[in-house]
Amino acid sequence: MNMTPWHSLRNFDDFFSGLNQSIAKHPVQEGMLSADWIPAVDITEDKESFMIKAELPEVNKEDVKVNIDKNILTLSGERKSEIKDEKDHRIERSYGSFSRSFSLPDNIDDSNIRAESKNGMLYLTIPKAAPKEKLQQIEIH
Repeated sequence: MNMTPWHSLRNFDDFFSGLNQSIAKHPVQEGMLSADWIPAVDITEDKESFMIKAELPEVNKEDVKVNIDKNILTLSGERKSEIKDEKDHRIERSYGSFSRSFSLPDNIDDSNIRAESKNGMLYLTIPKAAPKEKLQQIEIH
């Protein structure tokens, strides 16, 4: 009788490798709401502002909404499928609605947010609010 040695670490690696592949096909990301697809987003910051870049290929700017409510920024919209009389051999891109939400810090100037759509990208610039005056100590009488 031949015995095959059991390699527990290799079995765990195989399990997690399969799990990672499954997650890669159907990712669950921070800020994801119910959606048909999830646009990739980069968020960066400099001294003056926060910048958000969202990949929205083949999404018309008229089909995108950007809302802020109580320091929650939500990007939502739809990538519409083209109906063709051609026979499709492979469709890997997703179509339909999307929605992503992100918590914003308290130090933003939400009245001066700029949004631009260019070459399949959405660029948001969210300026930081001017620093508040230093707290003054108040004497108690």
